[in-house]
Amino acid sequence: MQVDFWREFAIALCLVFILEGVMPFLYPARWRRLVAQLATVDDRTMRMTGLISMLIGLGLLYIVN
Repeated sequence: MQVDFWREFAIALCLVFILEGVMPFLYPARWRRLVAQLATVDDRTMRMTGLISMLIGLGLLYIVN
């Protein structure tokens, strides 16, 4: 049971790296502009965006499982 968790965790981590790499690979200039814009966003907005993203992910994970 323990081995299954770590295997699936590793698979999930690999998928995160793949998905995170798509935008900079396909559109490096657009990605650079997006990162520059993100640097100007205040902490409260960034935290709320992160929280919403985590809740959406949690909800989708619940639906899938």
